[in-house]
Amino acid sequence: MRAAFYERQGTAKDVLMVRELPDPEPEAGEVRVRVVASGINPSDIKTRTGFGGKAMPFPRIVPHQDGAGVIDAVGPGVLASRVGERVWIYMAQWGRAQGTAAEFVVVPSVQAVKLADNVSFEIGASLGVPAMTAHRCLFADGDLRGKRVLVQGGAGAVGNAAILLAKWAGAWVAATVSREEQAEVARAAGADFVVNRHEEDVAQTVRSATGGHGVDRIVDVDISANIDVAVACLARDGVVTAYSTETPQAMLTIPFFPALLGGFSFRFVYVYSMPQEAMRQASEEISACAASGAYAPRIAQTYALDELVEAH
Repeated sequence: MRAAFYERQGTAKDVLMVRELPDPEPEAGEVRVRVVASGINPSDIKTRTGFGGKAMPFPRIVPHQDGAGVIDAVGPGVLASRVGERVWIYMAQWGRAQGTAAEFVVVPSVQAVKLADNVSFEIGASLGVPAMTAHRCLFADGDLRGKRVLVQGGAGAVGNAAILLAKWAGAWVAATVSREEQAEVARAAGADFVVNRHEEDVAQTVRSATGGHGVDRIVDVDISANIDVAVACLARDGVVTAYSTETPQAMLTIPFFPALLGGFSFRFVYVYSMPQEAMRQASEEISACAASGAYAPRIAQTYALDELVEAH
């Protein structure tokens, strides 16, 4: 098979190459997928560059956690009827050397989730890390119907996924952006209210938009920078969930007394350490959302496998 890989960490142009590698074979409980689309996430970049001082976990890495394609072979213990099934893939390269940046990938059967016929492979390759992260951020603390949600960074991959899933679940959604092009992306995803964080007072504007109630949930791309806004925006017993940081050295200082009086909760989501039951629920509900036609992320650009350096 043709595959992209790197054997040392560094910049994309210095370390990424596309060559022939042996076709992988599925073992017990695994499936092999002929990859049609592979999704790139920040964690893929961080692994390649050694973000946070993390060394290469394997001598050679075929990158990318997310993808979509068609099962073409199964290992022992997997129903033969899965051959030919359209699937989306999550966490393909987690704990493994080979991810989806190749013509074929082998993953545990549970991580190849049935993809509805009406959902494109490109959207399927956009579901893994962004949608699984957003789902956990949104639903770890219960149903969203009738709730108010604030998404910090509504044009990013996880933020956009959070808008799409929250609207599908019946929530009112506000989103912050940095410029008008991002506002268009957030509105297209269904955001009811969009705030330019550089031009408006986010807390005051969101409070006003909610009639002074505040929001029940916050999905935050950089909680260490946004903690004061979070505390000012949350309704009584509200929850803020953080899933990312600009730097591994980031520190979080929570204003104790306002958080105490508000009964606020703080949750941290790292998609790769989600409980198995949370992953199962997320994969089922994300698939249902996509099949309903409600999950339509903005795909900014597509590349051929030979263009992976440019893509990274």
